[in-house]
Amino acid sequence: MKITVVGLGYVGMSLAVLLSQKNEVYALDISEEKVNLVNQKKSPIVDTDIEIWLKEKQLNLKATIDVAESYKDAEYIIVATPTDYDPKFNYFNTKSVESVIRQANEYAPEATVIIKSTVPVGYTEQLRQSGFYNIIFSPEFLREGKALSDNLYPSRIIVGTPDNCSALQEKAEIFAQLLKDSALTKDVPVLITGLAEAEAVKLFANTYLAMRVAFFNELDSYAEIRKLDTKKIIEGIGLDPRIGTHYNNPSFGYGGYCLPKDTKQLRANYQNVPNNIISAIVDANTTRKDFIAERILERNPKIVGIYKLTMKTDSDNFRQSSIQGVMKRIKAKGIEVIVYEPVLDEDDFFNSRVIRDLNEFKRLSDVIVVNRYNEEIADVMDKVYTRDLYFRD
Repeated sequence: MKITVVGLGYVGMSLAVLLSQKNEVYALDISEEKVNLVNQKKSPIVDTDIEIWLKEKQLNLKATIDVAESYKDAEYIIVATPTDYDPKFNYFNTKSVESVIRQANEYAPEATVIIKSTVPVGYTEQLRQSGFYNIIFSPEFLREGKALSDNLYPSRIIVGTPDNCSALQEKAEIFAQLLKDSALTKDVPVLITGLAEAEAVKLFANTYLAMRVAFFNELDSYAEIRKLDTKKIIEGIGLDPRIGTHYNNPSFGYGGYCLPKDTKQLRANYQNVPNNIISAIVDANTTRKDFIAERILERNPKIVGIYKLTMKTDSDNFRQSSIQGVMKRIKAKGIEVIVYEPVLDEDDFFNSRVIRDLNEFKRLSDVIVVNRYNEEIADVMDKVYTRDLYFRD
């Protein structure tokens, strides 16, 4: 069948590649540069599996900026455009999603629209009540740099559909089967839920992960102040199988595309609902950045070097990266900050010099701030401040 995927970010690209194994897939984006890259069998995002599959696999995939062409005869239209949390309105900015749905309603009114973008709880039903009926919601659970892998080997497939619409229920089951058939592992749990429940699963799952990050970061703050061995404490509690040894590496805070905005949106959804933990998870991230900045300033540096802005290894994303929060706090104290970030083309980043020569960067920096370790800084560890204990993720 023909499937249209709108948005060539991590979610859209991974789904377009996944589904184009067995279906005709059109990938629609407003960026002509991204579209051209895909049609040249090059990935517009950093994801090794996507890069390999585009080059080596026989995929029925065409990228385009042509709205009419992409929507014509499509049976499913997948919305994978980004949504950002708007602190002014205490709500996700969902304008890109609404724009796609209006287009889909105009060009392909019979198609089923699947929202893959993260939205507030209750959002999809509100759209249906405003006249857009053929809409279902399916949360994605992807890691940056591993998006295709997580679609090829999914932990679960969840699709939300209205309880009182048998036609959409059937469409939801078909879509879930499409994802399952395209995966390389067949033993995948499939859950069909209500719309709001599916939306809630995404927000609560990411908030739980943020809570784990915040917990181990606060453990690390305590150990650092008390001069205890953080790693031994983490290893000790991780031996409890109920806790485990995953998602336990201290950092400067959680960041990236999802966790900051999803935790804030869930907190906003808790309006008029008693809570302590949800609000604390959001506040803990701010506290951690304050703490990290204070520890760096205690070294009395004249120039602080920020080694890479990206959130994690093998990623090109530094949106909402925690190291930027630390950087802003240091600059607010009048300390000069320089940046080494190979993915940046600009000569400055928020009025901080970008140093492209790594050796020059090392020489100039009194303290080098590193969220995630790389061997290329091994020779200046006496200058490095990091809380990366396991040199991974």
